[in-house]
Amino acid sequence: MTTRQTFKEAILNKRMLICIFTGFTSGLPLFILYQLVPGWLRSEGVSLVEIGLFSLIGIPYVWKFIWSPLMDRYSFPMLGRRRSWMLATQVLLLFSIAGFGFIDPNINIWSVAYLAAAVAFFSASQDIVLDAYRRELLREHELGLGNSIHVQAYRLSGLVPGSLAFILADHISWQSVFLIVAAFMLIGILLTLCIKESKSEHLAPKTLHDAVVLPFRDFISRKGLRSALQILMFLFLYKLGDSMATALQTPFFIDLGFTKTEIGVVAKTASLIAMTIGLAVGGIVMIKLSINKALWLFGFVQIISILGFAALAEIGHNTYALAFAMGFEYLGVGLGTAAFTAFIARTTNPAFAATQFALFTALTALPRTFANATTGLIVEQIGWTSFYFVCTFLAIPGMLMLFKVAPWSEKVPFDTKNKTEELI
Repeated sequence: MTTRQTFKEAILNKRMLICIFTGFTSGLPLFILYQLVPGWLRSEGVSLVEIGLFSLIGIPYVWKFIWSPLMDRYSFPMLGRRRSWMLATQVLLLFSIAGFGFIDPNINIWSVAYLAAAVAFFSASQDIVLDAYRRELLREHELGLGNSIHVQAYRLSGLVPGSLAFILADHISWQSVFLIVAAFMLIGILLTLCIKESKSEHLAPKTLHDAVVLPFRDFISRKGLRSALQILMFLFLYKLGDSMATALQTPFFIDLGFTKTEIGVVAKTASLIAMTIGLAVGGIVMIKLSINKALWLFGFVQIISILGFAALAEIGHNTYALAFAMGFEYLGVGLGTAAFTAFIARTTNPAFAATQFALFTALTALPRTFANATTGLIVEQIGWTSFYFVCTFLAIPGMLMLFKVAPWSEKVPFDTKNKTEELI
């Protein structure tokens, strides 16, 4: 088989198409919480400190591994183990997202907080099953490309709450905006109804005890306690800097004097172009290079992209600078996230996909949830420029961990099959 045929077959298949839709429907609720809701609250006069504290609503993303064994072990009738949970969470997200439009944050900010927490819980639960389904769907050699496509589609979904919503908000009520944004969850619902259940029902844990215990025992037995702890530390640190840098992105643009239409058109158009480039570059690189090398290369780009916001803070209200900063951020962070997600997938055993994937991705959500809760306070104390320099500094330890968990010289991936058979 020629290289050209291999590349064509690697991209043009049904599994990669499914990854586009899983990425979009997974990313939409999170970007609503971290871009649309903060921008909505800021435009309604809510303080940065209060908006920063709203990051705590992301706690379900951190603790989702607690209820992931239930989703691994049990399911609703009819649709199967994965698809039944997918449909349930997506329908709940559809109605809860629409609910924001019926609340006035100036009158009842706590109702906004409660609803945001519910959206976070449903979103985290959807991520559990979508990640597990994707891990079971993709073949081992497709993990890099498949997760790259998933991540780029994930970030593409941010154009709905981060661009379309703000453009619409200049012309229609916020209630109508949230109803329109919520309707995009129908994409995920249609996906669930059209795809087939993965052929891994035999991997389902036989008891709830097995669903809870075996995923953790498997991870430690495969890697050893010391290596396992190093991987967990890496998962926490690698996205720390850029996660904090993007926490108050929309309020940052508003504070610089950009209108909602400018944010919607200029910033997000640049993002779309950057994501298109990132998808092409990331796809090619993830096919040609190993996941380890991609983590190194994209990690450096990811760090440098944070400095684009520091430059924008100094330049101020300038549409060209905004377009450059957003384009570079989406390119750098998108590529870094693609390699990072592929690493997580490779570390996960398909037999325990839901629980292990939930545990690993929960660690990556820790900075976004707890560290980001202080971002508003930090900005008010030191200013936007210094804040982005701090974020750049915090991105370095994660890169240093690559020497331990993903050295440039590729190692042979571990064999999960034999280990799984020993445990079961």
